[in-house]
Amino acid sequence: MSANNLFLGIDIGTSAVKAVVSDEAGRVVGQASSPLTVSRPRPNWSEQNPDAWWDAANCAVLGLDAAQRRAVLAIGLSGQMHGATLLGRDLRPLRPAILWNDGRSAAECVALEAECPELPRITGNRAMPGFTAPKLRWVRDHEPQVFRDTVKVLLPKDYVRLRMTGTLASDMSDSAGTLWLDVAARDWSDVMLSATGLDRSHMPALFEGSALTGELRSEVAQAWGMERVPVAAGGGDNAAGAVGVGVVNPGDAFLSLGTSGVLFLANATYAPNPAGGVHTFCHALPGRWHQMSVVLSAASCIDWAVRLCGFSDAASLLAKVEERNAPTRSELFLPYLSGERTPHNDPDAKGVLFGLTHDSDAAAIGQAVLEGVAFAFRDGLDALLDTGAELGSITVIGGGARSKYWGRILASALDRPLVYRDGGEVGPAYGAARLAQLASGGGPLEKVCAPPPVLQVVEPDASLRETFRARMAHYRALYRALRTSFKETAL
Repeated sequence: MSANNLFLGIDIGTSAVKAVVSDEAGRVVGQASSPLTVSRPRPNWSEQNPDAWWDAANCAVLGLDAAQRRAVLAIGLSGQMHGATLLGRDLRPLRPAILWNDGRSAAECVALEAECPELPRITGNRAMPGFTAPKLRWVRDHEPQVFRDTVKVLLPKDYVRLRMTGTLASDMSDSAGTLWLDVAARDWSDVMLSATGLDRSHMPALFEGSALTGELRSEVAQAWGMERVPVAAGGGDNAAGAVGVGVVNPGDAFLSLGTSGVLFLANATYAPNPAGGVHTFCHALPGRWHQMSVVLSAASCIDWAVRLCGFSDAASLLAKVEERNAPTRSELFLPYLSGERTPHNDPDAKGVLFGLTHDSDAAAIGQAVLEGVAFAFRDGLDALLDTGAELGSITVIGGGARSKYWGRILASALDRPLVYRDGGEVGPAYGAARLAQLASGGGPLEKVCAPPPVLQVVEPDASLRETFRARMAHYRALYRALRTSFKETAL
């Protein structure tokens, strides 16, 4: 294999499509992105046009250096999980895709669990509106003609794969988030498919993340300035992100600070805990699984605070908060702008700014937002610990990883060291490139998926740790006090 061979990872995110090129030594040598927007036509709805993913993927890839594109040996895919992309007989979208943070299918979740008492055992999870299967129940009940016309259901990255290769395929990690997969058996569940009026004919073929699923169509290869290179199955964004930072062995963990937030723990066995709102999915590598606690709004809360407080961008807000450099006095923030998963499984939960006074300025509100997201992660950590899991240090990935000030808040709330690694902010696209390297025979797993070099370790701050311990009690009490009101005022 030539030393000039490169590997391309493409991540179909919620806010952008990102493309990353890495070399055989695992160095990131190029990256580009193209933005996406989310449509919210009704309260609690979240949708995107699938063709916007394809357009953004083209823009991101063409934003890379042409010489690097010519040297790409294989491509891997990652993407936002759970999105329902419904295709008709011509394999074109029948409606906008319903995204992971869409909460419209709460009633369908209740119906699924009532009709399928074996659901938690088969899927390793509770039925939540974010998952794909309840969305199809909603479409069946509210858009029956669309449901009847649906021939295939694909996840976001797998629609982009279809446009790239003409292949209908998915990987185990992403498919585990549909509620149609028997997660222990790593195969579609006929029971769960039947519960939504579907069967295996509606599903793509399943592959492990490091397997090849096809090659670029001639016209795509020509447009991208590449050979007809193979495309690996890839992974859901979190599993791919784990591969990117070497979180592949039992006990390895990472915290993702993207649009949503994830605390991810790698496992060697299937170890579900659906009662605690913990997700149990297949990893993107064969014979491995993982657990996740999920915060639906993480870095997106920063974007919300930027708009609320009139800052030009997130960096300006973070700089103001760091200049203040103090925990909140009375302000508390519940970060449930899109409802919440772990541990509440509450699509009706709402964001709350509480405890405001005449002294509450933009910096104090920004601090409260950073702390509120950290407290949500603490709830998620405790749900994982309740399963008997053991976590030591935690690697940080995602765009929010750039703020070490936020890292100190998070480390103190979690009472765990946070490890920042080279390329950690690149995220799932880098993991997808690693899966492409594995799929093309680019080296053994232990070498290709080794953790990147450590840049910095942020330890818990003793004074903040004690302050946050007391604040956590108020944070949790505030949600309990408002839980009924959230449901009564749900739109």
